[in-house]
Amino acid sequence: MARTALRRHLAPAWLPSALVQARAETDSARTLRFEVPDWPGHLAGQHVDVRLTAEDGYTAQRSYSLSAPANGTAVEITVQRVPDGEVSTYLVDDMQVGDTIEILGPLGGWFTWRATQPPPTLLIGGGSGIAPLMAMFRAGARLGAGSSFRLLYSVRTPADVYFADELLDASDPDAIQVLYTRAAPTASARPAGRITAADLRDHGWPAQARPTCYVCGPTPFVEAVTALLVSAGHSPDLIRAERFGPTGG
Repeated sequence: MARTALRRHLAPAWLPSALVQARAETDSARTLRFEVPDWPGHLAGQHVDVRLTAEDGYTAQRSYSLSAPANGTAVEITVQRVPDGEVSTYLVDDMQVGDTIEILGPLGGWFTWRATQPPPTLLIGGGSGIAPLMAMFRAGARLGAGSSFRLLYSVRTPADVYFADELLDASDPDAIQVLYTRAAPTASARPAGRITAADLRDHGWPAQARPTCYVCGPTPFVEAVTALLVSAGHSPDLIRAERFGPTGG
C-alpha cells in the first residue's frame, strides 16, 4: 500500500501496456482495453499519451482521452482513425490482442469529474469528443449518481455513434439524447441539424440548477455549444471545455 501511495505522488512514467481486448465502435473507430500492471488509477476525464516504437528505434506518440472510469489496472481509450495518421491507423486497423505499447499517465486535472462535486452534471459531446464524457457518465452511474447526469451527443449519422449499445438502448432515455447533424433515423422526431438552444432547453439541465457543464469535441462545436450555454444563462465558471482538431464528427 505504501508503494502505491508513493507512486501517486511521483511524475507519471512510461508504462509497458498489453492490449487485452478491442472492439469496433464505427468503421473508423475502435475501443482498446490495455492491462497496465503499475497503473495508479485515474479520474474520469483524464487522458494518456501513447507511444509506439518501431524496430529501427523510431517513436511516435499521441494523446487520447480515457473512455472508461478507473478499474484496477485496466485502461481504455477510444481511437478514431485519422487519414494518414501513423499512430491512429495502427491502433484502429493493425494492433492485435497481446501486442504492447507504452502509456504515460494519467494526465490532466481540470477537465475531470469527481464524485465530490455538487450535482447535477451536463455532458455535451461532438463526434469522438464523447470519449472522456463516457468515462464521466459511467463513473456517475457506477456510484449511483446517474440520475443527476444528462448527456447530449452530436454525431453526423447513426453509423457514427460510438458506444451505440449503451447510448441507443439506455434504460433511462431522458438521461441520454443522440442528436444527428446530417442524417437522422427514420423514426427520429428531431430532424438532422446542428445542436440548438432548443436541444439544450429540452434535454439538458436548466441554468437555475447550476450544473457543471462539460463540452468536448472539435473546436467549432465546442465554441458554438459554449456560446449557447452562456446565452441560456449558465455560469462560465461552471463550463469546462476540451477541444481538438478537425478529425472529430
